[in-house]
Amino acid sequence: MFFKSQIGFLVMLPFALNLIFNFLFTTLQFGLKNNWLASIDIILILGTIIWSMIVIFPNAQWISYIQIPYLIWVTFATVLQLNITYLNK
Repeated sequence: MFFKSQIGFLVMLPFALNLIFNFLFTTLQFGLKNNWLASIDIILILGTIIWSMIVIFPNAQWISYIQIPYLIWVTFATVLQLNITYLNK
């Protein structure tokens, strides 16, 4: 019983962190207008997507597969954000 709840927590942690980082991005980018913090945040978003895909894959492969478009989109957004940060230094 304890082991299953431990697996549930380890699977839900990257999803929860991803949600938090996603909510923070808008505030950092458009509210505070801080490109550096927004760049760090979007890298964390990208990292939590990859982390969640790796963690969930052994239990439900289809969930990892349906996240591929989201991964591609956030990778593109990360490149844009890093370019914006670099060009506005």
